[in-house]
Parts: sequence; structure tokens; C-alpha cells
Amino acid sequence: MSDWVQLRLALWPDTGREEHEVEVAGILDRPGETLNLIARLYDGRAVGLAEASLRHDYVNGCDSSPVAFLEGIYVADAHRRQGVAGQLVKAIELWAQAQGCAELASDTNIANSQSQALHVSLGFAETQRVVYFRKLLPKSE
Repeated sequence: MSDWVQLRLALWPDTGREEHEVEVAGILDRPGETLNLIARLYDGRAVGLAEASLRHDYVNGCDSSPVAFLEGIYVADAHRRQGVAGQLVKAIELWAQAQGCAELASDTNIANSQSQALHVSLGFAETQRVVYFRKLLPKSE
């Protein structure tokens, strides 16, 4: 589990180690709804991560349900552009098909052009762009 948490920290550095550990434990408590992969070198070093889940609610840009959703993907800098991400996504695609899914979806931050380019290179097609807004309301007395 330590490699998994370490890779999650690299992908989502704003989330603390303890929160990642709690999330990983929660994922392990829900077998069958997720696929969590770690790419390793021949010597056992962990260099990549992909997490996917089945989403049964509406997924933006998709027409079916359930939809396999790529929750996160990460490959260490020194191992990028070597096909690691492609192999991880291929494994997720096979899992998704075995779960009866017709679509694999994902999202990324609108400002993350590197992730957008990765998604396109992996065969994803952009479906929409969204910017969410909120306004805090004064507390009523």
C-alpha cells in the first residue's frame, strides 16, 4: 500500500498522506467497483498508477451506464513517453469491457494542458469544457 500512497501523493500533492491512506483503505473496502493498477519496473520499483471506477450516475459527455471512469493516472517523469500510461489505460479498457461498459471517461483540470494532451494521445475525445462557479451567501440570522 505504501507504493500506492506514494504515487497518489505525486499525482495529488495537495492531499496529505493520511487522507490518501484513508482513501486507499476505503477503496479496498469496495471490491469490484474499482480497478487500481501500479506499473512496476522489472526490479519492482513503482513508476506509474492508474485508478478507475464504475460510475452509475450521469457522466458528462457519456450516453451509457455504467461508465468506467479514469479517476487518476500518473507516470513518474523519468518513465514518461515509454508507453506506461498506454498500458495502464489498455488494462482499464479491458476491465471496463468485462464490466459491461461501453464507454471510458475521464476529466482533468481545464488548465492542465499536459494531461489534456495525454488523454488525446490515449484515444480520448474531449466532450465539453466546464468552469464551475459558486457564490457564498451571507448567513441568515
